[in-house]
Amino acid sequence: MAKILLVEDNEMNRDMLTRRLSRNGFEVVVAVNGQEGVDLALSQRPSLILMDMSLPVLDGWEATRRVKADPSTAGIPVIALTAHAMAQDREDAMAAGCDDFDTKPVELPRLLEKIRALLGTGE
Repeated sequence: MAKILLVEDNEMNRDMLTRRLSRNGFEVVVAVNGQEGVDLALSQRPSLILMDMSLPVLDGWEATRRVKADPSTAGIPVIALTAHAMAQDREDAMAAGCDDFDTKPVELPRLLEKIRALLGTGE
């Protein structure tokens, strides 16, 4: 079972995504701010990280940079999750080291497709 680290400060988004990902066969570990996300990435070694970009303590861009800078977590795919859907937001996320980008509100079928593509598990 693939382990997904969900880094999300909004409780409603966190609960909804955790339930829906669990129903789709993923183990979900949750962080509520960017620093906690970096710490859990290092300690839990998830298969993939879903990273909200607007986070307290450490924003998603910096948290992603730190995860990608550490050799032990650099290979973990990161999908940026953001309500900001402008082209520049996608470019900024990719520049920070994200492997893909998805907008909120999350469309689960589209997100699952991206997760499976990055994990190489396809449908």
